[in-house]
Amino acid sequence: MLIGGFQKISLIDYPEKLAAVLFLKGCNLRCSYCHNPALLSEDCDIYDNKYILDFLDERKTKLDAVVLSGGEPTLQDELPNFANVIKSMGYLIKLDTNGTNPHRIKELIEKELVNYIAMDIKAPIIKYPTITNTCIDTDDIFKSIEIIMNSALPYEFRTTAPKYLLEVEDFEEIGKLINGAEKYYIQEFRDETLLKSGFSVKDNLFGKDELGVIVKIMSNYANFCEVR
Repeated sequence: MLIGGFQKISLIDYPEKLAAVLFLKGCNLRCSYCHNPALLSEDCDIYDNKYILDFLDERKTKLDAVVLSGGEPTLQDELPNFANVIKSMGYLIKLDTNGTNPHRIKELIEKELVNYIAMDIKAPIIKYPTITNTCIDTDDIFKSIEIIMNSALPYEFRTTAPKYLLEVEDFEEIGKLINGAEKYYIQEFRDETLLKSGFSVKDNLFGKDELGVIVKIMSNYANFCEVR
């Protein structure tokens, strides 16, 4: 596994669990607000797998879970085998995904290799090429949503909300994509390395009133909605 980042302990990445977070290298999207752009670099340092697994083995009585994040973890073919090794230690596993690889998501669910899934909903489908700066098969987004919502697993959907790319009205279309979902989170935009020049955080944050409107919109579609 190509692991480009490692957080030994987190109180917030797995709901109500103490978790370690593994950031897997590589992504098939190029969102301008990417929070982990270093994982896209050819020069990204890679953690020794044995070091990671030894650490997890030593901490299995102190940690509850492992979060497989990225980048986009489902791109790596070894993910199911790696997840199986972690599960065998007794850990819960959370998958963070952009939803572009529904077949891998389905495989992980069917093999009982994941306990919680968080999927990013980048935008209304029509805006995906603009937001991700890539040409992906948007049918895969629909398939992943359906697979996740029809599974018996706890899950959440979430959208990072940069004002220079999204409008309040876009959330009505996002809501329709995930109608009936358990949980939905709006993640506030942060300034990061890949952000296009000429934009500032201050100018691209939704205001409190706007976020309130977004929460109201999304509450019509998700059972729980909150700004994160």
